[in-house]
Parts: sequence; C-alpha cells; structure tokens
Amino acid sequence: MANLILLAAAAETHEEATALGMNAGGWVALAMLAVFGIMLKAGVPKLVAGLLDKQIAEIRAQLDQAKTLRAEAEALRAQYAAKIAGAAADAAAMVEHAKHEAEAIVAAAETQTTALIARREKMAQDKIGAAERAALADVRATAARAATMAAQSLIAENHDAKADKPLVDAAIAGL
Repeated sequence: MANLILLAAAAETHEEATALGMNAGGWVALAMLAVFGIMLKAGVPKLVAGLLDKQIAEIRAQLDQAKTLRAEAEALRAQYAAKIAGAAADAAAMVEHAKHEAEAIVAAAETQTTALIARREKMAQDKIGAAERAALADVRATAARAATMAAQSLIAENHDAKADKPLVDAAIAGL
C-alpha cells in the first residue's frame, strides 16, 4: 500500500507542458476560436443559412405540391364515387326497364297466343264443317246413285211397252 501512496503523490506533482502560458486545452480552445472567426469572416453562417433556406423552400414547395396532389386525388375520388353511385342508379334503372319490357313481351305473347288459338280453333271448325259438308254431299251422291240404280232396275223389271204407252200419251196431252 505504501507503493500506491508514493505513486499517487508522484502523479499529483506531475506538471503539464505549457507553451506561452497555455496548456493543451487552452491551445485547443484558441484554435477553435480561430476556426470560428475564420468561418465568420468567410460568411459560412450566411452560406449555411442560405442552404437551409433553400432546403426549406424546396420542402415547402414539395408540401404545397403534395397538398395540391391530395386535393386532386380527393376530387378524383369524389368524382369516381359519384360515377359509381350514378352507375349503380343506371344499373337499377336498366333492371327496372328490363322488367317492364319483359312484362310487356309476356303480355304481348299472351295476347298473340290467345289470338293464335282462336284462329286455329276457327280453322279447325271450318275444316270440320267442310268435312261434314263433303261427307253429307258424298252420302247424298251415294244415295242418289243407289236410288238411280234401284229406279233403273225397277223400271227395267216393271216397265214394258204396255206400261210406256199411257206415259207417252200423258206426256203428249200435257204438251
């Protein structure tokens, strides 16, 4: 421990180097003052202030441009929101119009179907009537042929020259 005391005492007595009465810290302070003085003389603060002002102006311009872009973006967003709302309204109107057209088409189809059924029914009735008339005419023609053939056969069997004489006399008298 004695050695430590001696070393501590020796360290306290150590003198620092000085030049012109100033130690190293003083010379560093003097050099700093000289550098600051030269910088002031050369106008470095004005240069730094100018650079800072220039950067501030650029930043303000960028902020103004960003504000302008934001306003434009909000305007575009509002415009597109309005277009979307308009498109939704247009789509709803188109759907409603399509429903009305479909209803009109269905009503027209029902009307046309009813008319077509009525026409076809009339055509069928006309065909049935024509078929009935044709069948009736055919039955009459067949009956007339049968009657004619029966009359021919009866006349051929029952008439002779004696029976013809009173008929001829009656025909002559009627003239």
